[in-house]
Amino acid sequence: MSSAPLAIVGSGMVTAVGLTAASACAAIRCGINNFQETRFIDSAGEWIIGSEVPLEQPWRGPAKLARMLCAAVRESHEADASLEPGKTPVIVCVAERERPGRDRELKRRLMEEVSRELALPPDSITISQGKVAGVVALREARTMLYAKGHRAVIIAGVDSYLDGPTLAGYERKRRLLTADNSNGFIPGEGAAAIVVKRPVASDEPQLIVAGIGFGIEKATIDGEDPLRADGMVEAIRNALSDARTSMAALDYRITDVSGEQYSFKEAALAMTRLMRVRKEEFDIWHPADCIGEVGAAAGPAVFNVAWAASKKGYSKGRNILCHFGNDDGKRAAAVLTYQPVRHAVAGR
Repeated sequence: MSSAPLAIVGSGMVTAVGLTAASACAAIRCGINNFQETRFIDSAGEWIIGSEVPLEQPWRGPAKLARMLCAAVRESHEADASLEPGKTPVIVCVAERERPGRDRELKRRLMEEVSRELALPPDSITISQGKVAGVVALREARTMLYAKGHRAVIIAGVDSYLDGPTLAGYERKRRLLTADNSNGFIPGEGAAAIVVKRPVASDEPQLIVAGIGFGIEKATIDGEDPLRADGMVEAIRNALSDARTSMAALDYRITDVSGEQYSFKEAALAMTRLMRVRKEEFDIWHPADCIGEVGAAAGPAVFNVAWAASKKGYSKGRNILCHFGNDDGKRAAAVLTYQPVRHAVAGR
C-alpha cells in the first residue's frame, strides 16, 4: 500500500437515474437507465438520445452544472457530521479545455455560480482534465491531507455533454451513438463527490485508495497509430507499484468506458499484457451503461459505485481496479481496497 493512502468515507451523486448516491448506485446496480430523446437533433434530422438530469427548473450551462455540483457536495457533507463545510477544501473536476464545444470561461462561470450557494475554503481548486481528473484530484488530496494538514477533502466532478456545440463536435467525429452510427456513446450529464481522509483504525468501513498511476497513450482515438494500450498499461502498472500489489490480488474493474469499441479494445489489450495469473472471472463494470458519458464526473461516479458496492456487499471482492482515459491520450488508474472495520492503515 502507498505510503500516503486515502480513505473514502462518504459520497454524493446526481445523475439521470438518481439524485442521490444511494438512488443512483441502486439504479446502476439494477442496470436501469433513463436514456430518452433530448431537445437536440442530429445531422440526419433524428432526435439525439441522451441521459439528462431532471431538476426542478430548466437550468442550462454553468447554472445547471453548479446546482448539480452543489447537490453532490452537500450530500457528501451529510455523510460525515464532523465535516465543517466552510473549512473542508473542495477539488472540483471539470471538462478538459480541448473538449469540443467547451465554454472557454467554464471555470470562472461555474465557480461564480457555485460561490452563490457554497462557501469554499481558500485551498479549494479546479482541475480541468476531463475523465482522468478524478485521479489527479486524488493526488492533490494527498498533498492537502499529508502536507497541509487538512482533516478531510471533498473531490467533486461535474460535466454535461448535452450542449449543442459539444454534440455537434462529437457527431462530426462520428463519436455519438445514433441511428447511423452504432460505434458511439450516449451523451449524459451529472455530478458526483467523495469525502477522503487519512485512513485510521476505525469501527466505520473505509474504502482505501491504495495506489494511483498515470500514463500517456500515443495511439489516441482520433489518431491512426495501431493501439497497443501502452498508456493504460503504464497507468495501471504505476498504480499497482504505488499500491505495492499485483494484478493477481485484484478482484474486478470499474471503468469510464462508455460504448465505443476503442475503449473496450484498450481495456482488453491492457489486461492481456498485465494478467500473469489466470482468473476464472475478472469482471468489468461500466456505469456509463446507465448514466451515459459524464466526462469529468466519471471518476467520482466510479468511486461512488465502488463505495456503495463494497458497503452493501454486492461487489466482486475487496480489491478494485479503476481506470480512465481522455481523448488526448491521458490515462489514469487507481487501486482501491475495502476495509470493513477496525483495520489499521499505515500512513506517514
